[in-house]
Amino acid sequence: MSAAPVPKGLRALVVEDESLILMLLEDMLAEIGHNCAFTARRLDAALEAAREAPFDIAILDINFNGATTYAVAEAVVARGLPLIFATGYGVHGIAEPWRSRPILQKPFDSQALAKAIDAAFAFSALSGRAS
Repeated sequence: MSAAPVPKGLRALVVEDESLILMLLEDMLAEIGHNCAFTARRLDAALEAAREAPFDIAILDINFNGATTYAVAEAVVARGLPLIFATGYGVHGIAEPWRSRPILQKPFDSQALAKAIDAAFAFSALSGRAS
């Protein structure tokens, strides 16, 4: 049995410290029928958004201004929402407890983004909890 299709019009929280990548993500989300509802370029803003902002999925850059976004991921998961990690380092650049989560390998295109979104929702459905 396959997972239900991901609806269009998802609101994404994007946590990314590189301006160019952030702009590309906004464009790619729009291209595949979703929108970038919230962006964060500072860790404190990312944590606040993860805890309180209305969004459907989070896309988190792992290496964020020299820190990691695992606290943000924990806040997203605590709300029962799916997430995707974006990284240029591959699965080995992600801490062990998080390696089963969907990963968007940089550089990426809109097709890879769409597949990662599908994987995040499938992970949530299969695990009975958010990714």
